[in-house]
Amino acid sequence: MAYNDDKSEDYLFKVVLIGDSAVGKSNLLSRYARNEFNLNSKATIGVEFQTQSMEIDGKEIKAQIWDTAGQERFRAVTSAYYRGAVGALIVYDISRKGTFDNVGRWLDELRVHSDASVVVMLVGNKCDLDNIREVSQEEATLLAQNEKMSFIETSAMDATNVTNAFQSVVKEIYRVVSKKPLTSSVSMKSNTVLGSSQRLAGIDDIQPKRNCCSTG
Repeated sequence: MAYNDDKSEDYLFKVVLIGDSAVGKSNLLSRYARNEFNLNSKATIGVEFQTQSMEIDGKEIKAQIWDTAGQERFRAVTSAYYRGAVGALIVYDISRKGTFDNVGRWLDELRVHSDASVVVMLVGNKCDLDNIREVSQEEATLLAQNEKMSFIETSAMDATNVTNAFQSVVKEIYRVVSKKPLTSSVSMKSNTVLGSSQRLAGIDDIQPKRNCCSTG
């Protein structure tokens, strides 16, 4: 999604977090957005998103980052969740091989529901648990290369690479989108998704709970 105003060109990007339950998606988001971490948090209930701003090339870039709200536990992530997304972080737990094995399923689902140009990053979370690692960096790097994703390892607990992960995705989205001509100059109020007339991220379909803070 992008919008223009009279003074400058600003962008609003929808980024989704996907991956198996309990890989730490919500703690990654809360660490990035609020510098918070809850070791004993429970699965997210209700849809959560956080909006973060950064400046690139003198333009204000806003990223609206969505969490799966526990839907992934029931394989019930809806098309509305993906709608309008221009970026995605597919998260697995480096200490649970099964969560890495399921990355392909999440990637397939993302590709079904998102535009082909969506920017994707593979995130190996909980790198603080290196002593019980079940997924090597080499294995994850190879998968990322084969699927044309970027790759990073993070720890929501100690904040390793968390900011870097989110900001890298946003910068890459900006690089991709800024090279494309806008289909039309639209006002900030119209909330028009690039290339379509859909409203922002299916907000009409989902009522978000903005104050959740829990693991994904």
